[in-house]
Order: sequence, then C-alpha cells, then structure tokens
Amino acid sequence: MKVCIAEKPSVAKSIAAILGATSKKDGYMEGNGWAVTWAFGHLVGLAMPEAYGFTGFQKENLPILPKEFILIPRQIKEGKEYKNDPGVMKQLKIIKELFSKADGIVVCTDAGREGELIHRYIYEYLGSNRPCQRLWISSLTDKAIKEGFQNLRPGSDYDNLYLSARARSQADWVVGLNASQALSIAAGRGSWSLGRVQTPTLAMICSRYLENKDFKPQTYFKLKIHTAKDDTAFAVLSVDKYDTRSTADGALQQVKAAGTVRVTGVEKKEVKQEPPLLYDLTTLQKEANSKHGFSADKTLNIAQALYESKKISYPRTGSRYISADVLDEIPHLIATLKNHPRFGAYAASMDNIVLNIRCVDDKKVTDHHALIITGDPADGLTGDERTIYDMIAGRMLESFSNRCTKENTAVSLDAGGVHFVAKGSVTLLPGWRAVFNATDEEAQDEDVTTLPQLAESDMLPVRDMEALEKQTKPRPLHTEASLLGSMESAGKECTNEEEREAMKDAGIGTPATRAAIIETLFAREYIVREKKALVPTNKGLVVYLAVKDKKIADVAMTGSWEHALSKIGEGKMDAATFHHSIEVYASQITTELLGIAFERQDDRPGCGCLKCKSGQVIFFPKVAKCNNEHCGLMVFRTIAKKDLTDTQLTALLTNGKTGIIKGFTSSKTGKPFDAAVAFDADYKTVFEFENKNGKKGKTK
Repeated sequence: MKVCIAEKPSVAKSIAAILGATSKKDGYMEGNGWAVTWAFGHLVGLAMPEAYGFTGFQKENLPILPKEFILIPRQIKEGKEYKNDPGVMKQLKIIKELFSKADGIVVCTDAGREGELIHRYIYEYLGSNRPCQRLWISSLTDKAIKEGFQNLRPGSDYDNLYLSARARSQADWVVGLNASQALSIAAGRGSWSLGRVQTPTLAMICSRYLENKDFKPQTYFKLKIHTAKDDTAFAVLSVDKYDTRSTADGALQQVKAAGTVRVTGVEKKEVKQEPPLLYDLTTLQKEANSKHGFSADKTLNIAQALYESKKISYPRTGSRYISADVLDEIPHLIATLKNHPRFGAYAASMDNIVLNIRCVDDKKVTDHHALIITGDPADGLTGDERTIYDMIAGRMLESFSNRCTKENTAVSLDAGGVHFVAKGSVTLLPGWRAVFNATDEEAQDEDVTTLPQLAESDMLPVRDMEALEKQTKPRPLHTEASLLGSMESAGKECTNEEEREAMKDAGIGTPATRAAIIETLFAREYIVREKKALVPTNKGLVVYLAVKDKKIADVAMTGSWEHALSKIGEGKMDAATFHHSIEVYASQITTELLGIAFERQDDRPGCGCLKCKSGQVIFFPKVAKCNNEHCGLMVFRTIAKKDLTDTQLTALLTNGKTGIIKGFTSSKTGKPFDAAVAFDADYKTVFEFENKNGKKGKTK
C-alpha cells in the first residue's frame, strides 16, 4: 500500500477520487492500493522555551539558542497554559499508523516551501523512514493530478526546499522569541511581541504615518487659461509654479494684457502600451485591495478556495510568467470564457489574433507559474469569489491581447511671455484595455484634456483665466495595497514592473506569508484600519518608537535574509551558515533591546496621564504619548502648522487646556488665527476661541 499525505481534507478528497481511494475511513480515504490522509496545516511545530528548561522571562537566559530544536504537536491555549490539541493528536496517530504500513509515501502537501515543511516536520516527529516521492502540481484539475502522478519525483529532490523552509522556521523562532522577551524585560511590564518580518513591517507603517502627520504643506500657485478652437474649449496650465499670490497675480496681468495665447509647438507621438503581466499572489492582493477594498488575507483565502474547487491555478505563487508548455493550453482556456457574461464577446474576438507572449518565459517561472484559470466552469461562485475569479480571468485575457495604441499630444503655448502646456491623449486601438474598458491612467491626470487640432503659430483667445492655489501633499498613509508593494521591494520605491520584478528576491516575507504578517499586526493590536488606511495604535507606536533605530526594525536586512533563504532553496547557500548568522544577529538584538531605557532616563520631559491616570505621557520630538500601551492618548506637536512647546504641551496634558496660542494657520484659507488647544470628551484636540459671547470649541 502507498500512502498520500495532503495538506487539507478537501485536497485529499480530490486526489483520492483520481486514485480510486473511495472508501471513507476515520482520518483517511482508502482503496485501489492507496490510502490518502491529510494534515490540518501545521500539525507539528517548534517547541517553546519551556521544553529546553527556560521558564518565564529572565534576562540571564537570553539569548536562547537551542543546539537542537525540539518538535511538538500543535497546541491550544487554555488560560495561561498550552496543552495538546486532541484533534491534532488523533490525526497524528492515524498518520503514524498509515506511514508504518506504507510501502512508500507520496507527499501531496501544497507544492511550495511551507507545504514541504508541513510534511517534513510530521515525518520527522513521527520518526518515519519510509521512502518518499513528491507530487508537484500547479492546479487541482483531474488532468493536472493525473499528469502529476505520472511524473512523481524523488522526495530527495526537494531536500534544499526543506532546508530553506526549516531555516525560515528556526530563524523566526530565534529572532521573534529572543526579541520579544528582551523588549518585555526592558519595558518591565506587559508582554511585547517582535518578529523577524513582523517588526520591519510595523516600522514601514509607523514611519509613513509619522511622516504623513508631520508633513508641513507648502503653498504654491499655477495659472490656468481657458481657451478654444473650432468650438472645442480646453484649458492649459502654466509651466512655472509661483511661490506667492502676488507673483502669480503679476503673471496673470501679463496674460490679460496679451489677450491671446499663441501655440509655439505641437508634438505628437504614437505610443504602444504593452499589456500587464499575469497576476502573482501579491499583485492580485494589491489590486483587490485598491479596487475592491479586500484585505490581503481575504484575497488569499478566496483564491485558495477557488484553487481547491479547481477554478484557478495554485495561488501562492511569486511568478507573473508561464512556461512555453503552459502557453499551449491558453487558447483552450480563453475559449472556455466565450460563455462568460462579462468577457464572452471579447474572448470570442481573440480567435482572430496572434497571442501576445510577453508573459511567457521559462526562466522566470519559479515553483509555480502565474495565476490563470483552469477551464473548469465557474458556476456557483459567491459574490466575492466571482470578483476574484473575474480579476484573474480578465487579467489572463489582457495579458495575451494586443498592445494598446495611443496618440499622445504635447502642446506648448505662450501668452505675454508666460509659458503654458497642454497634454492630450487619444486611443487609436484599445487592444488589451478593451477587456475591462480600462481607463488610461494618463487620462485620469487633471493635466490631460481633449484637444482640438492645433498647429504651430495658432492664435487662440483667452476666454478666462485664474490663479490656482495648490499645496504640496505628503505621501499617503499605507494601505494594504501599498504596504504589500513595499514588502515586496523591501521598502524601495519601484516605478515600473521591471523594477518590481528585479526586487522580488530581496522582499520581506513571501507571497504566501505577507497576508499572515499583516493579520498578526492586527491581532497584536499594533495597527487598525481607518477606511483603507493602515494606522498604528498607541501600542504599535510605543513598540516602533522603542525599536525604530534598532536592527530588529531594519527592512533591508530582513529582505537580504529572504534572498538568502531563496538561495538555500536553490542549493546555492549553506543552511548552517545562515543559521549561524541568525544566532549572531539574535545576540546583537538581545543586547540592543535589553538596553532600551523605557523610564525616561534620557531626561525627556513628561507628565502624568489625564486619560488613564496610571501612565506617564512622554514627550518625543514629534508626539507626546502615554507609555501605557492600552491607553491610546497621543498628541502631535504640530497642530495647524504650529509647533507646541514643552510648556504648552504640559499645560494641555495637565489641565486639559492651554492658554491662547498665537500663530496657527488655517488649512482651508491659509490665514493665521489664535486659539487655545483643549481636549474634548474623547481626548482629541480641539480649538477654543475667545469672542464676545465667551468661548466655543471647534474640532481640529
């Protein structure tokens, strides 16, 4: 008898049906010389410090660096203690009995790093010595499973993948456990959680948040002229920006005196825009968040369900390319969409075109190819499932479609010596953009307009003109979409697909783990959602401000580790060497974190907290915040472009209100005003103004 082990019961069911193992038993399926059993994700993992004789959080124990790691069954928490999960213990017993009777084992866990780890930890914990083969497939269709079993590979072919997975698992244990204990000991109260990937991710959210809140907008002006030709009205903007209203008004007078605007140059350029690459998981999560508001975790769960119901290929992929042999299937897959209510007409039109093969590259396919549909009917999908399925199906149509051809026009103009510019764009052949009738990003730019036919030396009337007051804007708060992009590129700004692809190996986390990392930050109460924005809580900011200059928050270093783990998986780096570097790092961060002075030993001013009555409000360069992580009181120093002094902050935090402060600037009018700053009932800052009738409050 041969035994198959899958990652989930639903996958085991699909495999068992193909193998003829149709007899249902307790914890497995049996028949035709096969037994097909399953895990429930990670049934076995690394033991906690108590298993090595280390109890409690004690400075003298750190860093904890096991010589040999101990594997234990997954446990559940009851009160303050962890105990064996009865369901896990029962399934492990079933797997052990099947393995002991097996002539051989076929590993059918998900074909990736974590799937390999799930099996190997179970195999090692149970002490099995049966020979293993590996099923490696990218979809769960009957055809894919049958072909996979015809091409089973020796389990040893994936030893390097396992070494990479184990190195990741042990590194997260060593870094996360030692860092968390060290920070908790340094703080002297509470239990704090840090992690190898979790903390740099939190740092990206917090640093963007503080940068955004501390941003001081600069006012500038641009001139706008309304003109027309042949009954087609359009507007043009000045090339120059003006720092003051007076200089802008002076330029307006020049334009008014001229009375007309002269075309000084017309440049037309035909542009061919390549279709987007196919989705990998991260790109799918980013777009599902920005377009539909789905969290990364929600998108992953939906995609996994679609995979298990045989609608799409394996979702936990980091590749946006397919191999040449998969290209042979694409015409058939496109044909299956001819009855799709949204894409049917477009899919039918693709019978007459040569497929674009931009996303076909064997060298750029990693463990799995990019996300595509499988051709199985997409009947019975829920609303959210239909949304994700249509994104993947539509992107597949886009990726193999013709390029979009546009004509871009740039017009230079002059009015009384003041230079203007106008931009226009006309789509000549929509190509791939016709799939979703996608709007060109350039057309969404307020500077792009519909232009008439213009020629050099045309003289046009100035119908109206104005000086537009504008302000520089900060980078927006992170959303899950932008955070996933930053995680993928280790915080580096990437402006195009090629740059993002080049940075993937140095990103933090993997496509399969990034959603879980973000969800961990929510679970730790380090961040919350405000609409689509990710905003740190007081607790999250306390952690960030404590560790932001420490190695544990270094995004680039975390990215370099992910690159190293990839090299281990490719057999190009020694796992033992990597683990030694992690141990050295753990010793360094332990020393750094134990040395943090939480109790204002740096002589920062502060005062007692009005809100929680137990914490101390500590003054930082940009914020004043309570050191009780459960409190939430925080005041930004800069309010309405005015920096509050320590004395003013002390008055607010001690009395609930300052005296009248001069020199605030209205964000709406730009005019100065004087007011007191006070707390409202929720300890948010509001303005109070003095007038003839007393005082009134206005929320900041």
